[in-house]
Amino acid sequence: MPQWSELTRDAVSAAAQSGAVAVLPVGAVEQHGPHLPTGTDALLADRAVASAIQRTDAVALPVVTYGCSLGHTDHWPGTLSLSVSTMTELLNDIGRWVYASGFRKFVVVNSHATNGPPCQSSLLALRYELPEMRTRFVSLYDITPRATQGYLGDADDPHANEAETSMVLHLSPELVHLDRAVDEVDRTVGRVLTYAMPDVTVSGVVGRPTEASAPSGEALFTAIVDGIADLLIRARAETEPLG
Repeated sequence: MPQWSELTRDAVSAAAQSGAVAVLPVGAVEQHGPHLPTGTDALLADRAVASAIQRTDAVALPVVTYGCSLGHTDHWPGTLSLSVSTMTELLNDIGRWVYASGFRKFVVVNSHATNGPPCQSSLLALRYELPEMRTRFVSLYDITPRATQGYLGDADDPHANEAETSMVLHLSPELVHLDRAVDEVDRTVGRVLTYAMPDVTVSGVVGRPTEASAPSGEALFTAIVDGIADLLIRARAETEPLG
């Protein structure tokens, strides 16, 4: 199925009436160390969803490029963050219009950790406001155990690490400056409180991006796409629990 923005209005309606799942990739624009583009998260979410829908009849909405990246603060240039309330309302509005077009299954595929609270708050509100809407929130790094293992190979709370660097090397190698990459340990391990990024990293990196490779990125990206495609197929087939 093509992207939502490539379909005519009648094709969108036909997809909705057929029971297709609407999928929203959600990323972020934020500093990703000295070696990765600021749009890394948006790139990964968009490309993963685009690849997954080729195996399904789901419809991919245009990627939400901006995310909730307040934890990066203004310590480094490059971050463009929405507030928690703005992001929640953005997802609310998108969800309402998806529903208005006739879709009743709405999946959000996320690539940035702190998008979770505002996105999930939105889906909770939408479920109450639109009782017929069935929703799911999932992130690239938890779509399957294989994806989680790949993401967390060098840090428990990674950022611009080996996994992300490898996937961008696979997808858009011209955007990666591996000669500028630096490694930093995860200083959050064993801690019980949360910290902004400038409190835990000097470079803006958490993990070992110097170990990245395109083949490793391809393997992880493929595992993520497999997980998303499987979820969308199962979501399309799922019936009501009491139905």
